[in-house]
Amino acid sequence: MIKLTDKNYIMYAMKNYANPQCVDIEEFYEDLKRISYIRRLFVKYKNGSQLRERLVLNHLIILYNVFSIQEISNLLFFRIEREYWSALKTFLVYLNFMPECLYFLEDYAILTTDISLDSDIINILRSI
Repeated sequence: MIKLTDKNYIMYAMKNYANPQCVDIEEFYEDLKRISYIRRLFVKYKNGSQLRERLVLNHLIILYNVFSIQEISNLLFFRIEREYWSALKTFLVYLNFMPECLYFLEDYAILTTDISLDSDIINILRSI
């Protein structure tokens, strides 16, 4: 397993990018920016704004369509701070994209059972 760092995460993303309709590097970077958009939506939600759950779902679905489940999961959990992991996990469980382990650290895997679910987000997603 490779240890993801700030220096190599773009190379890791490029290696695992599988969008046959991609015509240039800008499209790759636009897809990769979706991780930042998701993070920003989680920050706003934790700061008291209304959760834009459909937008989060749209970004996640697009990401999982152009990356494999394990690799984009590693990238998401690497780029999004630990305090937002419960929100992210709740969405991934809802979409049935949550892997059992995360492998972005060289030394050990993170068991996803150790990450809790966000009960408020569960209620929001159940109403969809």
